[in-house]
Amino acid sequence: MLNQLPILSSLQHLVHRFYMYMTVDNSIERRTIQWKPEPYLQRNIDLYKIKHDQFAALLHQKNEQGLVQFWLDMALNNLPSKYNWEPENRIEKAWQHLSLYCEESCYRAASQVWKENQYKCWEEYIFFARCLVYDPVKFRDILAKYDPEISPLYAYIIEVLRKTIKDEGAVAKFSKWRLLCKKSNKELKEALIRYGICEPEVSRFLFARKYFKQVYQFSKIQNPATRSGQRWVEPDSNDFQESAQYYNAEKVLAIAPHQVAVGKNVTGEQLQRWMETCVTALRNYPQSIASSISLEVMGAVSCKIESNGSFNLEIEDSTSEQESFCQRTEVVLQHELLALNDDQKEILYLYYGLGWNQKQIAAKFVVTQGAIARRLQTIERRLINAVYSLKQPPQWVKGYVTNWLKFNYETPDYSDLIHAALVTSVKQMNTQSQDLLRLYYGQKLDINAISNQLRLPSDIVNELLCQTNSELEVALLKELDIMIRKFLNIWLNKQYKNDRLNSQPKQLIFT
Repeated sequence: MLNQLPILSSLQHLVHRFYMYMTVDNSIERRTIQWKPEPYLQRNIDLYKIKHDQFAALLHQKNEQGLVQFWLDMALNNLPSKYNWEPENRIEKAWQHLSLYCEESCYRAASQVWKENQYKCWEEYIFFARCLVYDPVKFRDILAKYDPEISPLYAYIIEVLRKTIKDEGAVAKFSKWRLLCKKSNKELKEALIRYGICEPEVSRFLFARKYFKQVYQFSKIQNPATRSGQRWVEPDSNDFQESAQYYNAEKVLAIAPHQVAVGKNVTGEQLQRWMETCVTALRNYPQSIASSISLEVMGAVSCKIESNGSFNLEIEDSTSEQESFCQRTEVVLQHELLALNDDQKEILYLYYGLGWNQKQIAAKFVVTQGAIARRLQTIERRLINAVYSLKQPPQWVKGYVTNWLKFNYETPDYSDLIHAALVTSVKQMNTQSQDLLRLYYGQKLDINAISNQLRLPSDIVNELLCQTNSELEVALLKELDIMIRKFLNIWLNKQYKNDRLNSQPKQLIFT
């Protein structure tokens, strides 16, 4: 399959070439090249369609040369003059539009070289081409030498890429194993997500790559018997087997990601398939736009404490419900502040509004510092109970933990504070409890299989699972208490500092 030349599907409109990139579709018998849009570049094109009359007129021309020149002028010469509505990074985006425009030229150049010499697979050749058009320095040098009077840009780029592919292919400078070893975790993660790999596999692939790199570099790169021109040779089965052994040994340690720790041991053959998938994913996406991927793939943060004081104690069903909860929280806390006695109000104002420490406040009230600390704790507990009254955690925590273990244990959402708290709690459990959760919720083994593996009676396994669930419920309640305290600290600081900035702060507080 790797040595077959994929079919390139056509684009419906010439402007699509400036915001779409190629991916290989393996879903049918013969592979085809599919086009996928880069959303933020598509939005940039749409912006110019609406705001820039000259650009809009270029869309109706029979060929794309006018559009090419538009982005070339902007990228190379910062022309035409910038309008207020244009993005601050318009030059950077112009380069990215041009890089994506050259995607088809990469395909054409790789295809021509491959037909002349099939010594390497087609994917190797197109990777060499892409390395050039997504290298900001080299790509700029190439376009600076381009003369539109001699040939269209796509033809010029094809000739440049043909020479590059032949040069790079001869010395194998960019072998797939070099690619796999040199890319950062961030780049590999984003490439895997673009390729359709999800959690928990992404974390497992990254963890496996860590040990493959160590083994491969020691046995092949740093091996004195390996000549310099053959450094990035094919790894053998022993390399993958040894990498798998390290993976299995390290997965039980605290440094291992949760998704790795709860999974099964891997074989050398399985780890080899993972590494091949990583290589394919890295070759399948434009590296020049990698920095923007995170904004596109990030999911919604459902439980977050922010500096503006917004807080969501439990995952809500909709944005309107989240806003409603925040509004209700604000009303309840304001009501509790008004219900405090004058001394309590003044202590809060001095502590959060003016930034006095407990010793200074104690001197003003002629009491001990411990007395002030206890008064602050009393007020804090009163406010915590007020927030608790809205969501009543003891009533939903049990069901939440049960559902999390069932549906999210393998793939926790670390942007969700509750998920993150549960993962931390799992890592703090004893080895037996962690093994039970890993086998039952991670590997989906039944009670009898776990009983045989751990050499425990089935009724004891059931009892231990119930005990472990209860431990997680208690841990989550404690963590919720900590989260609410953090939220209240942010909220009170904001509340009293805003009051202090107003014209009559004490009237607002003490009336």
